Amino acid sequence: MFERARWSRRVGVVAVAAALLAVASCASAPAAPPNPIAVEQVPDYYPADYQQIIEGSKAEGGELVINSGTAKENWAPIFRDFQKKYPWVESILAKESGAEGYQQLLNEIATDSVQTDLMVVSSTQGWNEFAAHEGALAEYRSPEADHLPEFAELLPNVYAMSLDPMGMVYNTALISSDLTSLADLADYAAAHPGELDGKVTVREGSTPFGFTVAYAWTEWNPKNPDAKATFEKLLPLSRAETSSGIQIEKVLSGEYAAGFLISSALGYEQEERSGGLVKFVLPKDGTLLLGRGAGIIGKAPHPNTARLFLDFLLSEEGQRAVAEGGLTAYRDGIEGTQGLRTYQDLVKEVGDDSIVVVPFDMVPQAEVEQYIARFAELLPG
Repeated sequence: MFERARWSRRVGVVAVAAALLAVASCASAPAAPPNPIAVEQVPDYYPADYQQIIEGSKAEGGELVINSGTAKENWAPIFRDFQKKYPWVESILAKESGAEGYQQLLNEIATDSVQTDLMVVSSTQGWNEFAAHEGALAEYRSPEADHLPEFAELLPNVYAMSLDPMGMVYNTALISSDLTSLADLADYAAAHPGELDGKVTVREGSTPFGFTVAYAWTEWNPKNPDAKATFEKLLPLSRAETSSGIQIEKVLSGEYAAGFLISSALGYEQEERSGGLVKFVLPKDGTLLLGRGAGIIGKAPHPNTARLFLDFLLSEEGQRAVAEGGLTAYRDGIEGTQGLRTYQDLVKEVGDDSIVVVPFDMVPQAEVEQYIARFAELLPG
């Protein structure tokens, strides 16, 4: 399951994109208000012995190592505020974790050579397979757990750092219609035969994240009975890419006219930067909300610092920083704050009928393989 599988209608789109980005980069989005941080202080509902975790962290050398697919721009305010709260943590290393990251961690655990404290990724299947290995995750119940929505705990010992919508992007210089759903994109393609052939991008279905979002949209989208049919109309027009960043970059350049099931963590930002050239849409026929799972690795070298970090991510302070970083916070209490994105505001924007909170359910391996084979079969050769 973890093996890696595998211009344009108008001349000058690249030049236009570059010019627009140059202009847009000179302007910045409205700054979110400061995040008040209580240095070395925790809420009164934390256990009385929590101070032992704080003192234990101080003895761990001021380091923290994370395996993650989260971009540095998303992490920046989180790391800033965590280090403000616990100033002795001077070094936080966020290593990029691809499909091979799970097996690497399992090998480290088996050989008592673990170098990673936490994993933060958005793959339901990947998390399930990893967590099934004895000792892969440290057992830890956050004192924040009882103050969060039920869906916050994705799996035992795995909590949602954010709940991020998967959307659709399109190049407005290539597609002049207003698209509000994946069905709109499929209808546009049908009304303009050949125009979008090979000009649509989707995530590679054999990677953990790609499988998760594709399967969830087609199989766990109960209010849209046409989901699978729409998906199967789009795949023959599509080429697969391995990251949302690559997808958006190629939509911006005009290599692709549109892409779907793309993370909002990059979608919102690139729409703002592009000066209107790229449009990011939350699909009316199914906006997936995918938990960005965070769990402490078994035998983590800095276990107390890892506990502090996980609890911070789930706290009001941490969720405020998560939202400032462009991810979607879900904890009550920060909605309506300028410049922040929250689950509550998302529901107001697209409505309950369009929301699909992706369950962290394990899909049988035979079904995974059958789905991936069908996905590959529908892509153009």
